[in-house]
Amino acid sequence: MLSKTLTRVLAGAMLAGLPLLGAVPASAAPAPHAVTTVYYDNEAGSGWSAAVTQAVANWNAALTNVKFAAGDSSNSTVDLVADSGWPETETSQPGSGTVYLGQEAVTEGYDKTRITAHELGHILGLPDNYNGDCSLLMSGHSAGTACTNAIPAASEASQVDSIFAGGGAAVRPRVYREVAAAH
Repeated sequence: MLSKTLTRVLAGAMLAGLPLLGAVPASAAPAPHAVTTVYYDNEAGSGWSAAVTQAVANWNAALTNVKFAAGDSSNSTVDLVADSGWPETETSQPGSGTVYLGQEAVTEGYDKTRITAHELGHILGLPDNYNGDCSLLMSGHSAGTACTNAIPAASEASQVDSIFAGGGAAVRPRVYREVAAAH
């Protein structure tokens, strides 16, 4: 049997977070980091709804410091608009702007979900790279119409998480216009 003194020491240690066993008290756990929520308003409508839903899910699964959430005209910082032209994103800073989901690219054979995820990458602060690598979402149309990858690469997600580290994003005014491939 344990002595009363030893029992009290062990009981006290357990109440204090088990420091005798090397456990970290709950009060010493790291504080959760700030996550930026980017609210979007899908004005694009039902023609792009499934693509928007999947593109948002793909980005949210890849990111730690920022998440997309559906909003409305009262709280959104991103508007997704169906457009007859080529896809384009206008943004004054990461986390806000307007995405024009261009039907012309779909007519050319590009995948709606890849288009949407790519343009949301611009909203998150990423530039085009035009290297033709289908595994990189930001290669855009340079990867060709056969490329349907709509999942950001780990390197792309890491760049976005760096931009939004600390709960905010640096101001970087940009306009991204996809240039139609030569026929």
